[in-house]
Amino acid sequence: MHTGNSIHIRAPREKIFALVSDLARWPELLPHYRYIRTLEPTDKGNVVQMAAIRSGIPISWVSEYWTDERALELHFLHLRKWTKGMKVVWTLTPTRDGTRVEIIHDLDFRVPFLGWLAEPIISGFFIENVANKTLAAFKAHLEQ
Repeated sequence: MHTGNSIHIRAPREKIFALVSDLARWPELLPHYRYIRTLEPTDKGNVVQMAAIRSGIPISWVSEYWTDERALELHFLHLRKWTKGMKVVWTLTPTRDGTRVEIIHDLDFRVPFLGWLAEPIISGFFIENVANKTLAAFKAHLEQ
């Protein structure tokens, strides 16, 4: 599974990175996020439990989270359950009048013959909805 969501934000990438890389602020800024808890530190960053709501359905996942401050990227590696092994990368690409913010999700299904069933649920129903809401909320906050 490979899926991407993107949005254009009229703000410099450094300002965007400073905000989006501060996971502790996500529940305050993103109405669909319930909480983000730091579970333990790692060599690169932290293991975090993240929880959101998708159309009234509570969802949560555990990821290793780290940033690349040189490239201004956010990285997540899902560690448990259905999305175990999913890699998520946020990239911030400068444009003439702001920044293109893109979230890429990559997952090789552990049970490949069920991929046809799992992909539309994981990608279409959950990721697309939550990622688009996340990007839209950050855009609204940064452009106000």
